[in-house]
Amino acid sequence: MNKEELKGRFDLVKGEAKEQWGKATDDHSTETEGKWDKAKGKVKKGIGEVKEKLSE
Repeated sequence: MNKEELKGRFDLVKGEAKEQWGKATDDHSTETEGKWDKAKGKVKKGIGEVKEKLSE
């Protein structure tokens, strides 16, 4: 696992937490931020996985 993949996983977890917090508190902006963080995390994780495969 490389840095990019690790950052992506962190963003996924952070995004999920924000999204759930936004739902629980009925805060739509926090919920939306969480969705964006999750999307960003998926992209970073994918880039990290591709870099990992290319380095093999």
